[in-house]
Amino acid sequence: MFTIEHEFDATVITLVDEQSTPLREDITVSAFAAEITFEQWDPRTNTVAKITLSPHQLKDLTAALNLPEGIYRSTS
Repeated sequence: MFTIEHEFDATVITLVDEQSTPLREDITVSAFAAEITFEQWDPRTNTVAKITLSPHQLKDLTAALNLPEGIYRSTS
């Protein structure tokens, strides 16, 4: 399951793990004009883990999910 919310300066997507055992914490994806952040609560450390990608890195990640093993360079 996931939710999508459009806020003033970002689109926020929350991914909810309903399938696997043990269940993982929700992931929040915030898409801003200049960056995309992924955040997930880590109960072991009592902190939020955060990863920040540029729009270009997100585009490469999206493409990589559908490609076989190898080394690639995007053309745009």
